[in-house]
Amino acid sequence: MWCCVDCDNFFCSCERVFRPDLVNTPVVVLSNNDGCVIAMSREAKKMGIKMGIPYYQLLEEYPKNNITAFSSNYVLYGDLSARIMSILRKEAPLAYQYSIDEAFLNLSEIENSKLKQWGEELSKKILKWTGLPVSIGIARTKTLAKVAVRYAKKYQGYKKCCCILDEKQRKTALEGFATEDVWGIGRRLKASLENFGLTTALQFANAPKSWIRRKYHVTGERTWRELNGEDIIDTVEMNGTRKSILTSRSFPRNINSIEELRTNVSNYAARCSAKLRKQNSVCSMVTVFVQSNPFCKELLQYSGSLTGYFATPTSSTPEIVQKSTELLKKIYHSGIYYKRAGVMVSDLSSATSIQTDLFFYNPEKRKKLDSISKTIDYLNNRLGDDSVILASQQYKETGADGKHLKFSHAIHRSLKSPDYTTRPGDFQVI
Repeated sequence: MWCCVDCDNFFCSCERVFRPDLVNTPVVVLSNNDGCVIAMSREAKKMGIKMGIPYYQLLEEYPKNNITAFSSNYVLYGDLSARIMSILRKEAPLAYQYSIDEAFLNLSEIENSKLKQWGEELSKKILKWTGLPVSIGIARTKTLAKVAVRYAKKYQGYKKCCCILDEKQRKTALEGFATEDVWGIGRRLKASLENFGLTTALQFANAPKSWIRRKYHVTGERTWRELNGEDIIDTVEMNGTRKSILTSRSFPRNINSIEELRTNVSNYAARCSAKLRKQNSVCSMVTVFVQSNPFCKELLQYSGSLTGYFATPTSSTPEIVQKSTELLKKIYHSGIYYKRAGVMVSDLSSATSIQTDLFFYNPEKRKKLDSISKTIDYLNNRLGDDSVILASQQYKETGADGKHLKFSHAIHRSLKSPDYTTRPGDFQVI
């Protein structure tokens, strides 16, 4: 049996933990630079607010509603997520974190007759220990567990835990479940399935296996088999290892300075490097791209990208940052006002099986670079993000104060909540 634990409206719930006055009121969380809505509370959803609506448009369409908006506070969300995952790992011998607010647990050691009570008690424990509400779905496969957790979220009668344990429960659950909501199908295949009269998950599961394989290939067949009770999704796919890593942001304002643009690209490259090391990977390729503001028609428009390669795969921050800044210089054009830039590392492989270059590999240099990167990770984990950075990650302003622009300063977050759990100075007793 598999258990899917999914936090309810996670970002908004994190904000409410330290703002109990916002319970039962509409809350939204905004994207970087306070651009658009990326998370909503249940009350905000009931108002008809659409995901992705620009913040300025939200203010225009709902001027008289008491909607509380927050800038994204990923430090807070990440810390509360870690606390929940710590609880889950103590509850089950095998726990796999799928995303910041979702995890799968293997419940093979718990009797089926006790699963419902176990799930309800786990939900209550997490709420009591962290202040965050979670919903739990239990079933024979991970896809069915995702179906069950949807029901647990939607209907209060399940008491935050829905179980799909037998064939009758499976058919009943899938009969009332839209195909577009099935994990692995989504809206992309909705139109195609509707053309064949498949609008519910049960209709999809009852379709001939050979037909599903022919029309929707291996991935469609895998979803079909999961919905029919066959557990085939490997847990390796849920370990968070990605095939490529992208860090990209829109700037709070248009930028035409190569120095300031380099600062942002260097920060993005450093973020990619840290993520590589976190999942124990190395990359062979790095791509840098820049783009002007398409909404400023009066300005010159330009977008460019360039890819560089490493003779020996790496996750070293100095190497990836240096390569990224070299690529930036080649695609940069003066006279252009840039609004967005990004860095992507790809062609990833395991850090434990690096294929070195025969002619240019320098083991001593590699050892020093890896040591620098590990030291940066250690200090930033202990002291906080951006405590230790490379010189290229700073931009000296032309003003008399001589301040330096760090990564955290490059994002406009005027509505950000305090870092309650990681920065003691932000916590104030009222």
